[in-house]
Amino acid sequence: MAERPPGKGGPEEGTPEYDWLYGSRGTARPDDATRMVPQQDRAGERPDETRIMPAQPRATPRTPPATPAPKPARTRRRPRFRFGFVKLALLLWLVFMVAVPFWAWSNIDKVDAEPSGARPDDQPGTNYLIVGSDKADDLTAEQQKALGTGPRGGTNTDTIIVLHTGSGADTRMSIPRDTLAEVPGHGTQMINAAFSLGKAPLLVASVEKLTGIHIDHYVELGFGSVINTVDALGGIEICPKTDMDDPRARLDIKKGCQEVDGETALAYSRSRYVSALSDLDRVGRQGEVIGALGAEAKSPWTFLNPVRYWRLTDASAKAIRIDEDMGPISLGRFALAMTGDSRTCTMPNMAAPSDPNRIVADPDRAPAVFKAIINDDAVPKSLCTPTGRARQ
Repeated sequence: MAERPPGKGGPEEGTPEYDWLYGSRGTARPDDATRMVPQQDRAGERPDETRIMPAQPRATPRTPPATPAPKPARTRRRPRFRFGFVKLALLLWLVFMVAVPFWAWSNIDKVDAEPSGARPDDQPGTNYLIVGSDKADDLTAEQQKALGTGPRGGTNTDTIIVLHTGSGADTRMSIPRDTLAEVPGHGTQMINAAFSLGKAPLLVASVEKLTGIHIDHYVELGFGSVINTVDALGGIEICPKTDMDDPRARLDIKKGCQEVDGETALAYSRSRYVSALSDLDRVGRQGEVIGALGAEAKSPWTFLNPVRYWRLTDASAKAIRIDEDMGPISLGRFALAMTGDSRTCTMPNMAAPSDPNRIVADPDRAPAVFKAIINDDAVPKSLCTPTGRARQ
């Protein structure tokens, strides 16, 4: 620090303040004068050097030994869902849907249904002749006992239906079994007699002679086709309008809509002794059963449930006969037509003049129905009635 020169606003030289501040030269210092502490000289050290104190070593804290980290619990790895599995399942499902009908077709009995002699020319659309016979050899012993029938080979027919498919709505026209018609080579007979006299070929010829409709394919259904098919579907709904107690058909049911099994459905479609119009009313009930079967068969559950689909196809294959010319595609079209929406009619008819217990085709109304089917036109609603009788 530089000293302030004397006389420049400081104390005068010689005064005590001057001596206290600047020190006295050559005079003794007073006792209370500030003295400079002499620095002690250390070897190797400069007087004004800043000294660094030696660092004391710090004690290192003891750390406990490291413990191993717990292993994470092993989790089960779920397999990744792959889209390929879905495609494979869909492929297998499609193969199953297609393969089962082909398998069934290969196991169906084939019959010769080609008639001899002159026939109507080919016509637009496809016409199937459906015959419900008393074929019972496909029934189990328990079913034959319940129905009171033996293992007959199908000598009679209760159902005769012409199914037409074409450009418009499908049409199912029933021909009552008591219809008097010309049976080629046998004169005028009830039309169902043609089946017992000459089986499928003679029945086809008789239907073509009566209607002028060319029959393309023949399908014969036995008792088991109704029983086993209904049971494969888990039952169907029928709606009788009156109580029905028919011991001959083994039928006893109350009126109103109800779920029934195969045996009851067959008895319901065969009963003919509890109504005024007998066979005509039975034809209407047969159409009701066929419609109920179709509604159940085309349910999405039939195609989503492989067990139901298999049982239905297997039951149908065991109780059906087809003509030798019907391939799997034609059979598939037939199945679709039977389960689809169609117009259901009975051939327009009237009591036979020669026998009130027999019927004949109505000469005024029946030809119009036949012509509509032949030309692949829609059958007029006024002519399409459940019993075939004129609307009152």
